[in-house]
Amino acid sequence: MTAEFTGQLAEVLIREVPGLTEVHSVERLSGGASQETYRLSVVLDGQETLLALRRAPGGEFVDPSPAHPGLSVEASLMRAAGDAGVPEPTVYYIFQRDDNLGDGFVMSWVGGEALGAKIVRSPEFESIRPQLAFECGRILAAIHEIDLDRYGLRDQLAEMPPAVFLDQMLERYDLLDSPQPMVDYAAEWLRDHLPNPSKLTLVHNDFRNGNFLLEPSGISAVLDWEVAHIGDPMRDLGWICTNSWTFGGDQPVGGFGSMEDLFAGYESVTGVPVDPDHVRFWQVFGSFWWAIGCLGMAEHYRTGPDKTVERPAIGRRTSECQIDCVNLLIPGPFTLLEAETDDLADMPTVPELVQSVRDFLRDDVMNETAGRTQFLARVGGNSLDIVLRDLKVGAAHRREEQGRLSSLLNQSGSLEQLRRDLSRRIRERAIPLDSSELKAHLRQTVTNQVAIDQPKYSGLKQALAYLVES
Repeated sequence: MTAEFTGQLAEVLIREVPGLTEVHSVERLSGGASQETYRLSVVLDGQETLLALRRAPGGEFVDPSPAHPGLSVEASLMRAAGDAGVPEPTVYYIFQRDDNLGDGFVMSWVGGEALGAKIVRSPEFESIRPQLAFECGRILAAIHEIDLDRYGLRDQLAEMPPAVFLDQMLERYDLLDSPQPMVDYAAEWLRDHLPNPSKLTLVHNDFRNGNFLLEPSGISAVLDWEVAHIGDPMRDLGWICTNSWTFGGDQPVGGFGSMEDLFAGYESVTGVPVDPDHVRFWQVFGSFWWAIGCLGMAEHYRTGPDKTVERPAIGRRTSECQIDCVNLLIPGPFTLLEAETDDLADMPTVPELVQSVRDFLRDDVMNETAGRTQFLARVGGNSLDIVLRDLKVGAAHRREEQGRLSSLLNQSGSLEQLRRDLSRRIRERAIPLDSSELKAHLRQTVTNQVAIDQPKYSGLKQALAYLVES
């Protein structure tokens, strides 16, 4: 952390936060790929206190709009949710443009665990896990009953019924110009199954395992309101059941609970029964949405101000979301490719060079560092594992994909050209969604890609029930 940033931040907080007289330290934390998160040690009302800072990447200041409300609106949402009984930190100050610190705000530090894998597995939470899905349902119901007009939020948030939300995501996907036929297939299925919600409410839009803080007694804070909107409340119930956020757990709600308990908690507040098919639509949408979000992380790495090693690694997670769409929509048989072998040369091979760097990151850098640097070293090591797996089977995978595409489309061309044409034909319904050849191609392509990107992902483990030995 630069001394200039720390000094400027201290000057603003001492001026704007009543009772705050000193800023002792500013530490950027490892989590948060879309926003920056910091822990501040300050003197507040005469006592040493921890605060949290949430800021836009690179210290940018984004002009708010209903489609992109920004962190100032996120802070307002947290205040409104706190009034509604949702566990939230206290917001002390929202940055103004002339502070020259970017878009962000400072809030109280709330204790609790945010790492999804620990929430699923840690013995510390063994007693709360059986009640956690029910508690999540109750909290979501409280969020959906917040009076938007009372807090002046209606004009600050976009209204996105299901069809509008789907169109918005497809526009974002098209701008990324990275054709992924399984994403297009999921989009067309969603188009055919659009729900008609009885009412539109405040939607958190990112309430999931990993975006709340958990203590042994229960949830202590709901985080990350940056993508909230006005829409179908079932979006939130489907999102927390999206497989990306189960962290290897065997339960559909965040890896820790059942959908029945989630629905029961929700119904205990609203008195309205939850339709499982309505929620399933949003489960599919969740994997579709995050598949595009992962592609966006890769694009942000290429063009954005915060070029961390984390962003391209998340970009590769799009295949995880796509295998979840396969499992939900077109499960069936597939084969996995075996590694190709090359004759060893006298000089160190490319895999050996990559492995040596990976081991350096894991065995040396991680042991000599802490905090965000240690976290990014782990991410870097994981990225090199992807490279090693790609070196073994990636060429064969892409060669076979290109051959299947040529047969399916009855034309030749580069792999990118063929992918692009298949995506176009799916969107135009030139190939029907129930085509057995199309579904077989998508299964084969996605399963082998995720086997390269993340062979331990739970979605691949689910798909392996249909594995055909080659």
